[in-house]
Amino acid sequence: MNDTPSGTVSAEERKKRYKQSLNLPRTSFPMKANLRENETRSRARWEASDLYERLLAARAEAPPFAFHDGPPYANGSIHVGHLLNKSLKDMVVRSQALLGRHCPYVPGWDCHGLPIEHKVLTGLVESGKAEKLDALDDDRRRMAIRRECQRYAAKYQALQAEQMKRLLTLADYEHPYLTMAPGYEAAVLEVFADMVERGVVYRDLKPVHWSIANETALAEAELEYMDRDDPAVTVRFEADDPGALATTFGVDAVAEISFLIWTTTPWTLPANLLIAVHPDFEYALAEIGDRLVVVAAELGERVAALAGLPYRPLATVKGAALLGATYRHPFIDRTGRVVGAGYVTLEDGTGLVHTAPGHGHDDYHTGMAEGMPIYSPVRGDGTFDDTVPEWLRGVSVWDGNERILDRLRTSGHLLAQESYRHSYPHDWRSKTPVIFRCTEQWFVAVDRKVEGAGGTLREMALAAAESGIDFIPAWGRKRLEGMLAARPDWCISRQRAWGLPIPAFRRPDGSILLTTASVRAVAAVFAERGSDAWFLEGPVDLLAHYDPAADPDAPDELDRTTLEKMHDIFDVWFESGSSWHAVMRRRDLGFPVDLYLEGSDQHRGWFQLALLTGLGAAAQAPFRTLLTHGFIVDKDGRKMSKSLGNTLEVEELLARFGADVCRWWVSSLAYESDIKVDLEFFERAGESYRKVRNTLRFLLSNLSDFDPARDGVELAEVDPRSLDAWALSRAAAVRAKVLEAYRGFQFRQAHLALRDFCTEDLSALYLDASKDRLYCDRADSPRRRRAQATMHRIAELLATLLAPILPHTADEAWRTLHGEDACVHLETPPEVPDPADPAWERVLAVRDEAAKALEDSTVDNPLDAGLVLPDREEALAPFAADLPDALGVSRVRLDPDADTLAVVDLSDEPRCERSWRRDETVRQRSDGGWLSDRDADAVGVA
Repeated sequence: MNDTPSGTVSAEERKKRYKQSLNLPRTSFPMKANLRENETRSRARWEASDLYERLLAARAEAPPFAFHDGPPYANGSIHVGHLLNKSLKDMVVRSQALLGRHCPYVPGWDCHGLPIEHKVLTGLVESGKAEKLDALDDDRRRMAIRRECQRYAAKYQALQAEQMKRLLTLADYEHPYLTMAPGYEAAVLEVFADMVERGVVYRDLKPVHWSIANETALAEAELEYMDRDDPAVTVRFEADDPGALATTFGVDAVAEISFLIWTTTPWTLPANLLIAVHPDFEYALAEIGDRLVVVAAELGERVAALAGLPYRPLATVKGAALLGATYRHPFIDRTGRVVGAGYVTLEDGTGLVHTAPGHGHDDYHTGMAEGMPIYSPVRGDGTFDDTVPEWLRGVSVWDGNERILDRLRTSGHLLAQESYRHSYPHDWRSKTPVIFRCTEQWFVAVDRKVEGAGGTLREMALAAAESGIDFIPAWGRKRLEGMLAARPDWCISRQRAWGLPIPAFRRPDGSILLTTASVRAVAAVFAERGSDAWFLEGPVDLLAHYDPAADPDAPDELDRTTLEKMHDIFDVWFESGSSWHAVMRRRDLGFPVDLYLEGSDQHRGWFQLALLTGLGAAAQAPFRTLLTHGFIVDKDGRKMSKSLGNTLEVEELLARFGADVCRWWVSSLAYESDIKVDLEFFERAGESYRKVRNTLRFLLSNLSDFDPARDGVELAEVDPRSLDAWALSRAAAVRAKVLEAYRGFQFRQAHLALRDFCTEDLSALYLDASKDRLYCDRADSPRRRRAQATMHRIAELLATLLAPILPHTADEAWRTLHGEDACVHLETPPEVPDPADPAWERVLAVRDEAAKALEDSTVDNPLDAGLVLPDREEALAPFAADLPDALGVSRVRLDPDADTLAVVDLSDEPRCERSWRRDETVRQRSDGGWLSDRDADAVGVA
């Protein structure tokens, strides 16, 4: 008897037919991202469709979020620090839009300043044009330099803008702000005028940090502290009346007593006018070798040991007893006085402080208190002037150190010398050491009362830092407070050509015209013709809008024809620090600003100086939140520099990995600390990115025959015990977690949540468990359509949540779902129901147990296995339908009497030729093949 069913076909034909009947994945979303080329197309598409403006229009009625870009310097290509900073900022812009906020974003550039001028002048020297410049009068020479600087800044602003677009940043690149633009310059003068009006601007002869290399004053924000070795010397200053001094100590009169001072700046000794002691310290009259000296009692033995001489104290007095004693300068025909000062310490030196009022902050204040002249015998180029001894004239201060020490050795006034390593301020651009030098400069006072505000700038700034500003991370508060508490008055003037002129005029009698009204008048001219007008026009034209009769601060009998323009320019930090007004307030983009985001160096730079201008001009902190990220360092923690050969070029990173991978790396960072970077880290980011991309691809490829309008399912009503309900529950959880992370600017938390959702919840569980029904169920089966509806919602959710981090990839996925004209960046995340039975956690626990049991079993293929699960409380019974798929086996039997999980080898039982499953329904069908009931239905055989 023949048992073969009628209508059978050959095995080869059946195999082909079964394969063709499978619902195999299909999608135009490729596995290989090819980011370099495809991101360029996305950029072009977004620009052609005016995406930035469309997004603003779509959120026009939404709650506003004011976000302000700190301006990078328009000098050279962007570096990895820009990659970090600009990517983080773009994630803010896009995530705020995703959260339903209206978040305009205007990129800006800092265009004035010394680095550009230095580059331009170097180029002019190398090209042989510098000599022609030197032949011009001052205004024409300055204008020639300014024109070259303007071209240079414009060139690199355009270059950087293009590079930032390659990072896929979304911003108003058609209308950026440039600090060299006339409207911006006028706005800075408006801020300055307000600060003049509030009484915090003044001009004075004071010692300031001076860059010899660039011949200009510097502010605190322009300094870098680096270790430097200097000569530390102990010098004898002979008492002018040794007999009276001996009497003070209660000893017999002697012929010679010296005051011992200690300094690490011998070049300042020609400017010595005073010696400072602490009135409360004990000072000893002692023998060091064969010399009788005055030294702090606590330091005497150390000083003697340094000199290699024996020490014998004779008597002690309080420092107060020494006040008024006089001494002779060791190499200049000059006497000085001993005075008291509270800043004298016993940490180093001798306890007696050499004081040159023209060359130090404390020295200056002591000199002022004692009525001394503010004497500074050093020129702008760092050489001594003609007021010093002839053997020092024209010598640089650094060469002067050794000449002075030679003189002191010869005369016997040098008691000891050693090399002293200390942290010393350097010009942050030229990397050369600076000096304190007394010059006339413009300052913003931090300890004067701000008129109409009730406190000083320092008091107001500290109060704002303490309670008016949020800090991310929290340690930023203490950092800013510490800098505000210790900062000096802000020197805002510079002596260069490329910058915004401080609009001051000198009168014939030497007095200066600079009032609130006169500044506003010049601001009006700058708004019309730019700051070049200062160099091209005379005082009469520059003050065309000024009416002295209407200015209560105008000097009497002002004759504009006799005025002389002054040529100090603003510190560039004053310009960028005024951007809250020049950009945010003037363009009506929101003030105060919700967020400033920059590197940690900006606590003493842009953050601090924007705060001072905001409080000084508007009596208000210009920002609500400060977000700080760390510096980029190499994998060994070293600062990156071309000289060390440890830099990574952004252009190379973008060419090799694409912007989305670079941004995925940025989003993975704990940005609060310094960030190590290496090519290997981007390679790892690329591997992680590919896992996310493949998850998206799997979702999309199984939706090729799904039409939400035709095949959609009410997801809130899916069976709570189904795999789909569990997946929706996980999607709802990740949606909440990611959006909360975006609200708090915690992009790493968003990154980790999205990565884990893709790799663990989806790829490793839900998508793997759903393959059988997606591929093998009848195409329109309710179970398959429910899975597709779930995947469609999850794909939409993933694309929208990923969009702030992976703008190209997310948009590519969205367009695959919704057509070529769709754009994910105009969307908000879809709602996701949470229908799952909480008991799914028990199933997942069993899944881990089953995976281990299968690994330990002799069954090689999980589809050749069945599982027997203990279920005494019948907790798993409601999930029975999806347990085989969830656990990755052919069969699951629940046994209320079993004590342990068991693996059953099914390899001897029939296997479905289509799905390879060995469930109980597999039998030979009418076409001769072995199929399960489900697969037979899908194929259409009995």
